[in-house]
Amino acid sequence: MTELLFRDDAALEYCEATVVAVTSAGVVLDRTVFYPAGGGQPGDQGTLDHAIVHDTVKGEGDTVLHVCEGELPGVGETVTASLDWDRRYAHMRMHTALHLLSVAIPLPVSGGSIGAEKSRLDFDMPEAPEDRDAIEQALNAMIAADHPVTDEWITDADLAANPGLVKTMSVQPPKGQGRVRLVRIGDIDLQPCGGTHVASTAEIGPVRIGKIEKKGKQNRRVYLHFA
Repeated sequence: MTELLFRDDAALEYCEATVVAVTSAGVVLDRTVFYPAGGGQPGDQGTLDHAIVHDTVKGEGDTVLHVCEGELPGVGETVTASLDWDRRYAHMRMHTALHLLSVAIPLPVSGGSIGAEKSRLDFDMPEAPEDRDAIEQALNAMIAADHPVTDEWITDADLAANPGLVKTMSVQPPKGQGRVRLVRIGDIDLQPCGGTHVASTAEIGPVRIGKIEKKGKQNRRVYLHFA
């Protein structure tokens, strides 16, 4: 099992960890600040001492695989796991902004992808919105309001009793472990999410709505950029 330090503190940029396995698929640590790809958020990049981490993915069970190249550490060694922080922080800002976009456009979400420069959400939206400027203004108003971003946990049974918490049609929150993590943004949004987020919406900074593409009879893809 890999202890997920980013789950309790997404602002950690590095940590000391012990190597528990080195395989052809990647390096496993006993603890990590690296987020493994999932939920539309890319895996983190960075370094394990002299090794370059170019991706992070989920391994078997509750392990995290650091996909490396270069001088790999050995089992039992203590290493410093350091993030490419600028990239990760951009993902945190974008991820939180996409949660707010799902508030500004209150329709079911059918897909999404997070990037360091632009991101997108796909909506179950038969027609394109009439006033994209109004959506952009509402989104930036929520960002500027500096809402706190926190997390909390509920049981699988609680989630089953409140299905309206799940906004995504294509990706369901992980179940079967007894509890599900929720991300709360002030009093305006609450939804299951395992990703990393900023501590307050003001950290996101101004954003702009990009292209809105038709991706099927019922689907519209909305791109989001940092302004």
